[in-house]
Amino acid sequence: MASAHVDTLASKHARLESVIFDEMQRPQPDTIRIAQLKKEKLRLKELIAHETAH
Repeated sequence: MASAHVDTLASKHARLESVIFDEMQRPQPDTIRIAQLKKEKLRLKELIAHETAH
């Protein structure tokens, strides 16, 4: 069960990375949105680290 949860978190993390990359490629990137997405990506990374540590 925990493995499936970690896989889901990792998938969301990868999706956010893609969204951030796409936003940064725009002629005028939304820096506030990028900052929010990066915070969420970091939160997911921390959750993954926490889940895999147990």
